[in-house]
Amino acid sequence: MKVLILGSNGRLGSALVRRWKALPDIEVVALTRADVDLADPEKAEAGLAAHEFGEGEVVVNCAAATDVDGCEKDREGAARINAESPGRIARLCAARGARLIHIGTDYVFDGSLDRPYTEEDEPKPLSHYGLTKLEGDREVLAASPAHCVVRVSWVFGPDKPSFVDAIVKRALTSPEAAAVHDKTSAPSYTEDMALWLAELLNPKVPGGIYHLCNSGTCSWRDYGEYALECAKKYGVPVLATSVAPLKLSDMKAFIAVRPPHTSLDTSKFTRITGLTPRPWQEAVDEYFTTWKQQ
Repeated sequence: MKVLILGSNGRLGSALVRRWKALPDIEVVALTRADVDLADPEKAEAGLAAHEFGEGEVVVNCAAATDVDGCEKDREGAARINAESPGRIARLCAARGARLIHIGTDYVFDGSLDRPYTEEDEPKPLSHYGLTKLEGDREVLAASPAHCVVRVSWVFGPDKPSFVDAIVKRALTSPEAAAVHDKTSAPSYTEDMALWLAELLNPKVPGGIYHLCNSGTCSWRDYGEYALECAKKYGVPVLATSVAPLKLSDMKAFIAVRPPHTSLDTSKFTRITGLTPRPWQEAVDEYFTTWKQQ
């Protein structure tokens, strides 16, 4: 089976390429922005169409405009990358008999629920980023019942720096650290995601929406504090051992409105595949066993 990965040099895409190349009977084709640039929908479609793939094969779209505030500033650009291009790609895949696995986001929800969001909950995006990602989800699902939209949250991993790397890097030179305590979700470890997403390469697994992340719920503060704890445990010379609480409402530099609580319920994925995502704490701990400053 040929698997084409868009956004192959990003945080998640890099992990998929690295891990899936070791899978038997899989030919991985790594495509970057130079190959398929979602900023230009026509060129994106043409760039993908230039590659041979067809019935029973898979395209994974890890590319997106993920700068939440940047999407507020450049609304047309965000719409092209997050909605129009995925729609064109989804229709091309459908025409060739291929499945598209499109990576979505928890930001399609407004964060008002006091429980994890299921795939059946109504999306109510608060930002242009969330709105364009939701439009992209709908374009993908409308193109073929075989296509999958996989909503993830707080992605971290060894291929590109994320929140955990930033807070540990700061703690290497400062005894003080702070993070928002009243915004919650769950981290998604790319090494785990590569294992779980491989299940969707099986055409017998139904298309549709899937929520996928490590299990449990935490705030940015919880996340950061545990990361520092793990870093210290594995010999990273951090100066900070605790994280001071910040309020989401006090983050005046933010342009876009962020949803406060967007934990994702992954029980549908478990029911269909038999795999249960491990707790986020286990994933963070494993990450720091081999952590290197990026």
